[in-house]
Order: sequence, then structure tokens, then C-alpha cells
Amino acid sequence: MKVVKFSTLALVWLVLVGCNSEKHSFPTDKKYWTLDDYDLAVRELRFAYEPDEKLPTFDNANDRIIVEKLTDHENFKVILDDDELGISHRNNLAQKFFNKWKEMQKIYRARDRKDQYLYENEMLAVWQFGLNLQLRYFELGNQEIVKNADDPNASEVKRVVNSNIKTLIQNYQLYLDEINTEESYTTGGQKKLAQGIDKYFTDLIEQYPEAEYKALKRKAELLLNKSQSATIRQSLESLIGKL
Repeated sequence: MKVVKFSTLALVWLVLVGCNSEKHSFPTDKKYWTLDDYDLAVRELRFAYEPDEKLPTFDNANDRIIVEKLTDHENFKVILDDDELGISHRNNLAQKFFNKWKEMQKIYRARDRKDQYLYENEMLAVWQFGLNLQLRYFELGNQEIVKNADDPNASEVKRVVNSNIKTLIQNYQLYLDEINTEESYTTGGQKKLAQGIDKYFTDLIEQYPEAEYKALKRKAELLLNKSQSATIRQSLESLIGKL
């Protein structure tokens, strides 16, 4: 996973309350999860479950709320979208959320002997959490670069800003790589994957309408020729039409 090349960025064990069981505990009673909550929850999900123990899923009524809290976009939006907070402060928190999201991606990647994803809905929810987060992460970083520059219109400032936007687009392309393993998804999983393309790639293009999308368009065209999923193909055709 590529990280932002910002010049101004550097790429106690607590008692948890909320959703508790004999072996696991998560702060599900909190409205928003902080970075500390994520640190503990991600550690629990990655290292405290036995290899044959099922992780929390959306379809399990007992622990659905754990996944809902883990992938709730409001956890970062409530801070990163708050214009009352300083850009540098929000930018620093955005980077920490981004780093935590990279750890989250390692939680739900398991596949069975037939190469079918065991947690496709949860994995895609984590993916889409990251797509939405990155729109704010990169934008805040670029805002801080411009804010701290002696001359915001200098060619070097514009070069760094455009380079960061290019990296964002490349990171988005990694989501499309999931189409290469579309046979590992159920029909429902393919639909959720396609919905992510429809929603977040549209947001990307609307946020950066003047960006260079040649490589993204070429990748989408190649995957359109490869995909056997009607739902995914429809989303790719729509994306290509926007580029």
C-alpha cells in the first residue's frame, strides 16, 4: 500500500467495556471509536482469536455491532470534517487513522480450500472504510502543504500536491485488483464490490475532476474485458464513462 508523500507528514492496556464475552471485549457502548479504541480492537481481532474461532460478522446478531463499529465512517468523519479544528491537527489524526486502516485490512482476508472468502462482506466494508478515509487524508495533507508554503502557487508546491493526488488514485486502483479474484466472491459479494466502485470512485472523480485518470481508465478497461460478473462489468462501464 502506497502512502502519502507529504513534506509535512511522517508516514496501558485499558479495560474495555461494551460488547463482552468470556474471551473478547470491545467498546461497543461508545458512540464513536477513538484511535485508542481502534488500537485495542484491531489488536484483539488480529491476535486474540484462535485460528479456528470465527471472527465477528455482520450476519451474527451477537457480535454484528463489533464490525459495525469497526467500519463506521463516522469515527473519522466526526474529527476530520470538523472545520473548527486546525488543519495540522486533523491531518495528523488522518495519518494515524490511515495507518490503523492498513492494519484493519489484515483481519478479514482468510479464504477456504476452494479459495472463497470467508468474510467477504466484512473485508469489503474495511476496504470501503479506507477509500472514504483516504479522500480526507490526502486532501488534508495537501491543504497543509499549501497553507505552510511561502508561495502556495509555486511550481514545486503544485508538483507535490499533484503527486499526492496521483498516489491517491493509484491507491484506489488497488481496490479494483479485487476484480482479479472475483470468483472468490459470492454473487452478493460481487454486488458489494461493485457498489464500492459506484460510490467511492464517483466521489474521487468529483473531488478531483481535473486529475490525470489515464492509468485508472486503462485498468478499468482491461478488467472490463476480464470480468465475468454482470454487476461488476456494469460498474466498470459506468466508471469508464466518467473518466
